[in-house]
Amino acid sequence: MLAVHFDCPGGPENLYVKEVLKPHPGEGEVLVKVSASALNRADLLQRRGKYPPPKGASEILGLEAAGTVVGFGGGCEGRWQVGDAVMALLSGGGHAQYVTVPEGHLMPVPADMTFAQAAAIPEAWLTAFQLLHFVGKIEEGETVLIHAGASGVGVAAIQLVRLAKAIPIVTAGTQEKLDATANLGAAAGFNYKTEDFSEKVLAFTQGSGVDIILDCVGGSYWEKNLNCLKTDGRWIIYGLLSGGEVHGDFLARLLAKRGSIHTSLLRSQEKEAITVETLFLRQYKERLVGAFTRTVLPHLRVGACPRLRPLVHSVYPLHRIAEAHAAMEENRNIGKIVIEVPP
Repeated sequence: MLAVHFDCPGGPENLYVKEVLKPHPGEGEVLVKVSASALNRADLLQRRGKYPPPKGASEILGLEAAGTVVGFGGGCEGRWQVGDAVMALLSGGGHAQYVTVPEGHLMPVPADMTFAQAAAIPEAWLTAFQLLHFVGKIEEGETVLIHAGASGVGVAAIQLVRLAKAIPIVTAGTQEKLDATANLGAAAGFNYKTEDFSEKVLAFTQGSGVDIILDCVGGSYWEKNLNCLKTDGRWIIYGLLSGGEVHGDFLARLLAKRGSIHTSLLRSQEKEAITVETLFLRQYKERLVGAFTRTVLPHLRVGACPRLRPLVHSVYPLHRIAEAHAAMEENRNIGKIVIEVPP
């Protein structure tokens, strides 16, 4: 099969497509013929040598895919049939013509949706859903600050916060991105490059602050995040775009707010051996996928009320993967960059 490859860590120019062995589904796994995948920040980090895949996972880039079921490993329970249109969150391997997926991690593609649209769902929407419901325990009426509001996770989080009858506010780096988030349902948006978002958040909340912060930025935001975190608020860190170093009276100020910090990475699952820990993680992902399929997926269909929608910024064919990486590094995309895989 064809797959994206790089010989050594570096820039987008190191990426190319080569022929590799097609994977074979293991126990409880399904073989999917990939029609589309999507690009994530983790792919850029892995390409630079800064985010290796979990032990036992595919070293091919790509953390999500949409395509067609074409085969099964032993022990599958018959949830899927050959020809079913599916999408999945992956530990790796999505930027290729075939990928294997645990049976319980697959989701059906809504009948009215293209594979390119479906590929924009798994990583961003499952991440946002997990952060809000499994980690943050969002409640009706709460206010949620979403950093990188025009990113894939941000776009999903805005809509999921609204679905939970809570209030989303965002940060972004351009007025175009802020306008896009407003169209998706953000109650307010602040340009982190030109204004102090913590002051704006406190003004918007009449001094009370936010109940939940979804933070993919990390170190450089700690003071402003604490400034606008409500007493007993939940600060959820799922990325470190600005690094992980924190200096100053961080713990004292967090303690004064009675704030809690949660961290989350969906990719931290090893496939090498089935231990108690890895079995728990696989079951955790299966519970996450099941909950998302029941409660959110129906709203991603035409005619649903309210209607949720993935946002595709651009689509690149697999052989232009280097251009797709360069585009994401420019940080201009609103929504997901999708990769179409040749048949």
